[in-house]
Amino acid sequence: MSDAIKHECGISLIRLLKPLDYYKKKYGSAFYGVNKMYLMMEKQHNRGQDGAGFASIKLDVQPGQRYMSRVRSVQAQPIQDIFAQITDRVNRAFVEHPEYADDAEAQKKHIPYIGEVLLGHVRYGTFGKNSIENVHPFLRQNNWMHRNLIVAGNFNMTNVAELFDNLVQLGQHPKEMADTVTVMEKIGHFLDDAVAKLYKQIKKEGFNKMEASPLIAERLNLAKILRKAAKNWDGGYAMAGMLGHGDAFVLRDPSGIRPAYFYQDEEVVVVASERAAIQTVFNVQYQAVKELDPAHAIIIKKNGKVSVKKIMEPMERKACSFERIYFSRGSDLEIYQERKELGRLIFPKILTSIDHDIRNTVFSYIPNTAETSFLGMVREAQNYLNKKKEEQILEIGSGISRDELHEILEIRPRIEKVAIKDAKLRTFITQDSSRDDLVAHVYDITYGSVTENDNLVIIDDSIVRGTTLKNSILGILDRLSPKKIIVVSSAPQIRYPDCYGIDMAKLEDFIAFKAALELHRENNSLSLVEDIYHKCKEQIHRQDSEIINYVKEFYAPFSADQISQKIGELLSPAGIKAEVEIIYQTIENLHQACPKNLGDWYFTGDYPTPGGNKVVNRAFINFYEGKNERAY
Repeated sequence: MSDAIKHECGISLIRLLKPLDYYKKKYGSAFYGVNKMYLMMEKQHNRGQDGAGFASIKLDVQPGQRYMSRVRSVQAQPIQDIFAQITDRVNRAFVEHPEYADDAEAQKKHIPYIGEVLLGHVRYGTFGKNSIENVHPFLRQNNWMHRNLIVAGNFNMTNVAELFDNLVQLGQHPKEMADTVTVMEKIGHFLDDAVAKLYKQIKKEGFNKMEASPLIAERLNLAKILRKAAKNWDGGYAMAGMLGHGDAFVLRDPSGIRPAYFYQDEEVVVVASERAAIQTVFNVQYQAVKELDPAHAIIIKKNGKVSVKKIMEPMERKACSFERIYFSRGSDLEIYQERKELGRLIFPKILTSIDHDIRNTVFSYIPNTAETSFLGMVREAQNYLNKKKEEQILEIGSGISRDELHEILEIRPRIEKVAIKDAKLRTFITQDSSRDDLVAHVYDITYGSVTENDNLVIIDDSIVRGTTLKNSILGILDRLSPKKIIVVSSAPQIRYPDCYGIDMAKLEDFIAFKAALELHRENNSLSLVEDIYHKCKEQIHRQDSEIINYVKEFYAPFSADQISQKIGELLSPAGIKAEVEIIYQTIENLHQACPKNLGDWYFTGDYPTPGGNKVVNRAFINFYEGKNERAY
């Protein structure tokens, strides 16, 4: 999208099911798992470029040997930095000990990072914190192998304060009130409890402490631990974890808000945020990659046994629709088809806007991620024209001349690449006084591609804030001298904050909110805004399940078209010559295009968990009171 928003993270869990020597003999390297993890993280780098982390666990090592390794980075290219560090460490080991080169067992024993259980994570700094301490995976250490816990996730919890208080009541002293730390400590508490109970039981059976360790690993019930830990979680999550002795899991939230997919064969189990990444890296067919059901966890025991367990009762499926519109890579078969469908379904509104004048209309897209929906839009334009041509030919009949036929067939959608982003310039721009002037030059335009008699239709994934449109894109496109610029959003109007992993926390950031506020001013209905504020305030101390989203009343007096028209006015820069119109997708079309991902709370305010209503009301209170702070 032209307004870049930072969003959810990406996870990768790989469990090798064979000894490392197997991969060395078959694939030429005992670092098969590490190499695959590098590819998995790179193929999901679209999900986070602020930081990245990698952790590994070696199975069945002797006491005194290092069995856990972790490396994290917040460098400009964090994934490359991580694996450069790993490669450097490995190369140094081979230089110092050339005898390791053909000995997988020696590599495992003496070189860090190589292991059978691997966890990778890419992230955006959702809360603006991008220090190394905020980068996953997080590590909870203990001298008991079973109590070591490594956690990474794609998630956000709406009730962190409540979860924090629960830990305090359990007698813990968490180091900070952050959802990652809180979640990890919650799992860790019940892990400690389970290990302690198992040890007591095994001791009664006559085993000594040393003999108890493998029995604890064997009997540990990860599903039960997760069931207890996740009991009060409110949020969207795909939570991945590894225990020091080798058990691993990925748990998905009950509404299926955050995505998780897995693949298994006789050599490997892999879980990731994106299906296409698994397909590409492991060269497997679409059907071979399964979606992890909401409220379920895939659990891989140390002995290699894999199971999918129901951890909680599933709620109504509300998988994130933004995954389909923008976040996930479009190489996924379903996502590719859905994005084309979004472009197809919005074409009738475009046709009305251009008064059916395709001959004098140029179609294009900004940014590159909108290309797939652009293809769907153009395909529908072609279908429309084919139907019109057919009608014209049939109306003329058998007496049609060659010239008449040629003239009819010659009409086709005019497709141009009218704007190209200058990526190098974009990376140079900083928060200085000349920023606006620099932003205005982020895109280069293709002069001569549009005439003064043309409509110019530009499709985008979504229009969130509209800042880039106003400060850069519309002014640049106006230099092409079109008579009208129609900016098309393949997504509906974003009206409400997200609280499940996407960095959209403030109502006043949204151009739809600004447009509705301006309409309230024009209609002398600001008293309604005050009423909503008081209703939100009255709910502050209620239980989350009792809270109502009163912010819906803010938009209720106006139609979607009224708000879109006002958005067009607000985003038109001073001095622009062309008429500007903004067209948004409808909610009905969104559901039709993405029938399996009906999580639409950003557009409708219908939050899938009670915590969402609390967050949106808090966001409105912050707006009304002039507090420039996050609602969660």
